[in-house]
Amino acid sequence: MNRRTFLAGTGSLLLADAPPAPSRIIDAHTHFYDPTRPQGVPWPGKSNAILYKPTLPERFGRLTAPLGVTGTMVIEASNWVEDNQWLLDLARDNPVIVGVTGNLDAGIPEFKERLERFAKNPLFRGIRSSSGKLSKSIGDAHFLSDMERLAGLDLELDIGGGPEMFPGLVRLNDRVPGLRIVINHLPFDPPRDEQAFRELGKRPAVYAKVSGVLRRKDGVVSTELSSYRAPLEELWEVFGPDRVIYGSNWPVSDMFAPYPDVLRVVAGFFAAKGQPAMEKYFWKNSLAAYKWIGRT
Repeated sequence: MNRRTFLAGTGSLLLADAPPAPSRIIDAHTHFYDPTRPQGVPWPGKSNAILYKPTLPERFGRLTAPLGVTGTMVIEASNWVEDNQWLLDLARDNPVIVGVTGNLDAGIPEFKERLERFAKNPLFRGIRSSSGKLSKSIGDAHFLSDMERLAGLDLELDIGGGPEMFPGLVRLNDRVPGLRIVINHLPFDPPRDEQAFRELGKRPAVYAKVSGVLRRKDGVVSTELSSYRAPLEELWEVFGPDRVIYGSNWPVSDMFAPYPDVLRVVAGFFAAKGQPAMEKYFWKNSLAAYKWIGRT
């Protein structure tokens, strides 16, 4: 993919001094699932007409390959244990999936066996958790032991929620400094603990996944970079060029705007930071955080 294809495909202006396209784009936050399975899915609900449809690699590839997206980290949304295996089986046959972040409940007796089972597959790159779980478990010895087990297997922790989790993440990093942590769906809306937010920016094992940029205001979603430049600049200032990661949150992103518009907003911002910054944002930083497997 050349510079013209990338910038034209994302709707960006073809500026004479614009950097070339990134050599690859890894979308570090997508969800794959199939509501037509006999057992169905625990998420999304049938009432959500946008999301409740088969969402699989073939559909993702048709949508994103023309935009230069070459692979994805898939984040397991289902809390059914065996859906981790379903996703790994899907990844086996679809090389666009460079890694899987599973969904396992840490701090319970079954966690160790389940983690060791799935970690035998090199495409299994970590687990996801939530701010609610972190708040309840940060002082629990079993939970912290499982976080150390995760780090010992060279796996990462994706964490979702809101800015209320920042102090807990500082504590977790203090207790388990070897655990790579990826904060999902930044930038968050205020209010927040500013001190904890900026402290996380100093922690080399903590990454900021820029997967929650677009907002609905007064019933309208702007797809103009100017609407989001300030929070993106703040993330850039706090986390720096080495720890910001591209993620779309597709297909949830479809509830705000089509995929090309979601990509275009961040592409415009990071293209202005120069070629090295684009390479880091679009794939090198996610490689450092997840240690995903290049398959194509």
